[in-house]
Amino acid sequence: MYKQTLYKIHNTHLSDKKIKHLNKHKKFEYGYNEDLDCVVISKDGTIGDIYEIQGLKVAIPKTPDAIDGEDLKQSDQFFKIKNKPESLNKIKSIYDFQSYPEDIKEKYYKYIDSEFNYRNDGYWFMCNGSANYITGSHYVYLSWTKIDVGAPDFRQANRIFYYFWEACKADKRSYGMCYLKNRRSGFSFMASSETVNLATTSKDSRFGVLSKTGADAKKMFTDKIVPISINYPFFFKPIQDGMERPKTELSYKIPSRRLTRNAIKETYSQEEFGQGLDTTIDWKNTGDNSYDGEKLQLLVHDESGKWERPDNILNNWRVTKTCLRLGARVVGKCMMGSTSNALNKGGDNFKKLFYNSNVTNRNRNGQTTSGLYSLFIPMEWGYEGFIDKYGYPVFDTPSEPIEGIDGEKIFTGVIDHWENEVEGLKRDSDALNEYYRQFPRSEKHAFRDETVNSLFNLTKIYEQIDFNEEMAIKGYVVRGTFAWQNGIKDTKVIWVPTKNGRFKISWIPPDNIQNNIITKNGIKYPGNDGFGAFGCDSYDISGTVGGGGSNGALHGLTTFSMVNDVPNTKFFLEYIARPQTAEIFFEEVLMALVFYGMPILAENNKPRLLYHLKRRGYRGYSMNRPDKLLGNLSKTEIELGGIPNTSEDIKQAHAAAIESYIEDYVGRKEENHGSMYFQKTLEDWARFDISRRTSHDASISSGLAIMACRKHMYRPNMERTNKKIDFRFAKYKNDGSMSKIIQ
Repeated sequence: MYKQTLYKIHNTHLSDKKIKHLNKHKKFEYGYNEDLDCVVISKDGTIGDIYEIQGLKVAIPKTPDAIDGEDLKQSDQFFKIKNKPESLNKIKSIYDFQSYPEDIKEKYYKYIDSEFNYRNDGYWFMCNGSANYITGSHYVYLSWTKIDVGAPDFRQANRIFYYFWEACKADKRSYGMCYLKNRRSGFSFMASSETVNLATTSKDSRFGVLSKTGADAKKMFTDKIVPISINYPFFFKPIQDGMERPKTELSYKIPSRRLTRNAIKETYSQEEFGQGLDTTIDWKNTGDNSYDGEKLQLLVHDESGKWERPDNILNNWRVTKTCLRLGARVVGKCMMGSTSNALNKGGDNFKKLFYNSNVTNRNRNGQTTSGLYSLFIPMEWGYEGFIDKYGYPVFDTPSEPIEGIDGEKIFTGVIDHWENEVEGLKRDSDALNEYYRQFPRSEKHAFRDETVNSLFNLTKIYEQIDFNEEMAIKGYVVRGTFAWQNGIKDTKVIWVPTKNGRFKISWIPPDNIQNNIITKNGIKYPGNDGFGAFGCDSYDISGTVGGGGSNGALHGLTTFSMVNDVPNTKFFLEYIARPQTAEIFFEEVLMALVFYGMPILAENNKPRLLYHLKRRGYRGYSMNRPDKLLGNLSKTEIELGGIPNTSEDIKQAHAAAIESYIEDYVGRKEENHGSMYFQKTLEDWARFDISRRTSHDASISSGLAIMACRKHMYRPNMERTNKKIDFRFAKYKNDGSMSKIIQ
């Protein structure tokens, strides 16, 4: 049975005396609570369960004593839109309502007041036996937002989405959310609903909309935001200025106010009308400088993963981020969401922005690199046609049909349906990757690239990536570090598993071949030369201006052998890191070589690593370039070994080596899969660009390891000179007493 959850629930804190005391007196404040390291989204001063959603802890209100639907039997407990008095539909404005007799208005005060409470505080209801809380924004979306199919459905995925969004609004450290979504998830309507919801309760505020093109932003404004505003009930709808259906800007003179017995008797004064526009919603054309210099309370960024050149979502966010703050204080929020285009069509920039928004990676100010908080919800949680009436996905194919949220019967599980779709697209790589991007079950699916621009077989690479993820290869790969025994260099190297180690390994040699060294004439040579080899992309400078610079990379690969304890043609080690100093990197590489007893083929245009090996007596571990005979090597190549990366022949041979390995050992093989378990390397192969090799550390390193293990394929043939042999027989002249040779 397939199981997946979007969150973890923490509730042990509820037994704490201090928490009970604060709950009793309703002392919890809306916003980030440093003591509990969570964001409180409750507005009634209490907290209940704490939801941990992709690293962000969100405290919802304490469960109330009375909950809607608790008197119903469990099967009938699901979200229902509250009945609205039909006569209220006839009332178009506050002025119409004021004209009614007081005894008629009296009937509506309680209903209107409760709607304001739900809008502000949220709403509790019973759902299939459990108490569910939805935020005020979610309640408005479900109850008062008109979308393309009528009223929105209640989905558990959206409940979690709104928890996360409410936390982004409440947390003063956050600039908003970066939502990696799947197609037809409802984000555009949810963002439009939130825009109108906030705009109709705000004064002196501005709300903006951006999308992948100006036309898309305009369409979102005219087809979603404006109709939602028009269909608001009169008691939520503020006084609007200008056209009823504007094309560029929706402006409100005075925000809506809570209708109570006293408030309803008040009238808006001429002075209030003369104040001008208090709140506006508009849209902008797509560009790096859209909304530059303007102060916004909310910026909706729709389809932000589809900005194609010359527009750049990263550049735009650097500009628009300043519209949401005053100095160090965050005064506005961004609601950003999108599926991802192919990487070279805007997806790469969105991918960087998404991973720069990880809430588990914060600076000293408590903010992520981008300032946003990233959220991803897998497609199975929101795929239309597979949501039951309680808002939960039907993961597995049921034994009996299940009633869906739309009243239709569900016969197939969403996982089986998705896998059937994938199986049908296996022969069309681009169509398959597009389907993955539109309906991703993982972040890596969402950022799949096109195969047309890939140098290698992306289908095989992604088959391996998917297999690694689905099989949860924890245990196949171990992190750790190498160390000299007792801290004494050039003795014995030991392996130390550690969570933060820079090495990832999938095979450890048996004790009898560990640290296998052969010494000849004072020079150390690897004792396991025939079992495998390393490839390395090194660097010479410890640091660069601004702290940049590429990583150092080391890969270990076994060759084909008949030894039972050594796997055949398998990558067993991956190291992709940039320690504080180059010397640390050199020493870690050396320890790996000694532990496995295998040689290394490294680039010699960055020779400090090779000098390090020579000084320590390990010149024998550095392989000579396999494409030249010893007599044709340069003086430096004879001294240090290694291979240059500048030759076009070497570049082509290097790429061909990776291509060949992928075809033979990566991806699905009949009923099995390859044993390449290092995801970073697979991902680097997927985006490898031979014209920009320097940015692909893992590909350079792994390709050199493959070349080192197949050195016989690059060995040049000896030049042979064919010399003609003269087989002519001598002829003699026998005249006279002595024979003479005829010339």
